[in-house]
Amino acid sequence: MDTPNQPRSHADLFWSFTWLALQGFGGVLAVVQRELVEKKRWMTREQFVEDWAVAQILPGPNVVNLSLMIGGRYFGLPGALAALAGMLAAPLVIVLLLAALYGSVADLPMARGALRGMGAVAAGLITATGIKLIAALDKNAMGLGVCIALAALTFGAIALLRWPLVWVLPGIGGAACLWAYRVLGLRDSLEAS
Repeated sequence: MDTPNQPRSHADLFWSFTWLALQGFGGVLAVVQRELVEKKRWMTREQFVEDWAVAQILPGPNVVNLSLMIGGRYFGLPGALAALAGMLAAPLVIVLLLAALYGSVADLPMARGALRGMGAVAAGLITATGIKLIAALDKNAMGLGVCIALAALTFGAIALLRWPLVWVLPGIGGAACLWAYRVLGLRDSLEAS
């Protein structure tokens, strides 16, 4: 993929992230990846994977963290605030309206069924995006095999063994960080010599 484009202005950031927020209501990973990498080309697939990983470990919603990072990268603090405002303004209004409406239909079986269906769709979108982004792991310092093994271990620990995330994250995540540190340290020492 060629060199990424960049947002033209604060307004471009605001409206782009507003559009992202409105498209991906409830599950934005697939939408954000498609818009930022494939359509706008503000970042490469590899940059997206790296930035998304950082956004996931920061406190707060992943996509909000990503919007702050992208806005800040191109326009500093004003850009970060423009992207953040775009990400939050429209969804805030929608959530308040939906909360008011949901209160009147919460006990209906149709409403409960609709929420279960939306959860299944969100899970499918996340899985599809994860599969699409596997190719970006070829350039990861740890290698594709180690990354897939870590993902399988994490899935097994959480989905199959039902271990609490509070133990899986420092256990498997900590081991992955140590392994990456070791691999990057070895690569740097080989490049220095």
